[in-house]
Amino acid sequence: MKLLKTAAIAALVAGMALPALAQQRTLTLNTDASDPAPKAAFDQLIKGFEAENPDVHVVVNIFDHEGYKTAIRNFLTADSPDLANWYAGNRMAPFVKSGQFMDVSDVWQENGLKDSLAPALSSMTIDGKQWGVPYTYYQWGIYYNKDVYKKVGAEVPKTWDEFISNCKKFKAAGIDCLTTGTKALWPAAGIFDYLDLRTNGYDFHMKLTNGEIPWTDDRVRKVFAEWAKVLPYTTPNVSAIDWQDAVSNIVQGKAANYVMGNFAVATFKDGGMTNDTLGFMDFPEITPGIPRAEEAPTDTIHIPAGAKNVADAKKFLAYVARADVQTKMNETLGQLPINVQSTVGDDPYLQAGFKILSTADGGIAQFFDRDAPAAMAKAGMEGFQEFMAYPDHLDAILERLEKMRKRVYKN
Repeated sequence: MKLLKTAAIAALVAGMALPALAQQRTLTLNTDASDPAPKAAFDQLIKGFEAENPDVHVVVNIFDHEGYKTAIRNFLTADSPDLANWYAGNRMAPFVKSGQFMDVSDVWQENGLKDSLAPALSSMTIDGKQWGVPYTYYQWGIYYNKDVYKKVGAEVPKTWDEFISNCKKFKAAGIDCLTTGTKALWPAAGIFDYLDLRTNGYDFHMKLTNGEIPWTDDRVRKVFAEWAKVLPYTTPNVSAIDWQDAVSNIVQGKAANYVMGNFAVATFKDGGMTNDTLGFMDFPEITPGIPRAEEAPTDTIHIPAGAKNVADAKKFLAYVARADVQTKMNETLGQLPINVQSTVGDDPYLQAGFKILSTADGGIAQFFDRDAPAAMAKAGMEGFQEFMAYPDHLDAILERLEKMRKRVYKN
């Protein structure tokens, strides 16, 4: 009798559980988090979300990084998921303009994200609305050899004039003031971006990369005039070397400074540098009074317009935006949380980057090849590479870029 009673109770519990399972909702997420660290971070993220929302099951479709760039254009049209990860700024603009990303301004409003995600607000906003949630970025800036600075008696510069003054000291000691490797083109874009952000400001830079300003504009020429000041003190023949080769120049003390992203720290340290010898500084001020903008490529999550489970997708975005969630996720990624209430570990470069990006009142640029369309980005970076080798070609370079602007943005 007791056994029958127990069986009856078990059956009753099972019967109650079936409707609960039947009511569990599905949320689909498409991502390119195929590398080990991003995959681990997303696994962790989803496990945490499901623990807090047991009535939601997240189905993840993982694509390889390069293949995803093509796949997203297909699945947004044919078989839309509920969530998709992508990038901020100009990279999300085509999907916004084509109506394929959903306006999620209500998620920002209801969760106070304009304050907590303030550093990325401008790069997530188009037409006064927000179109996704950012969850990670990393800083760019100037990495330098502390020993070389000590050797010539140079102080870390706050202004571009001070930077150029230091260059004269380095040259007298037989040391390149600035190094880079532009064989793959993109490293030169980091230098251009910062020179433009510091000379003309974030709004101008965004208008330029969006095709709204001619490349022959005097304000663009001013950027190259500032660049020309450092060319006599820059490693020669940079177009023949990769960015990793230029790292060796810093490691060996042949060069003092390198404009680069934080991902390069591992390469510096693989070469033998330590926290005692590798320094990091923000790019110096050029035009006084311009709000400080920074370069920080930002990864994002969006709700496609064809999403079937919008309510849970918005819950997921709110979850991803939280300070504790971004802290944990970025510990796994080895990058920086965007939520200003998040924390970072004891890595001095991440700490410096978090402080710089969290206080960037001028905006966050995404990097030239993310902020400009592909054809314009390629032409621009080829022009930057050529200018570094042949600064007297500037007029021809700018005329060429202006022709490309008219072709790329005609629609």
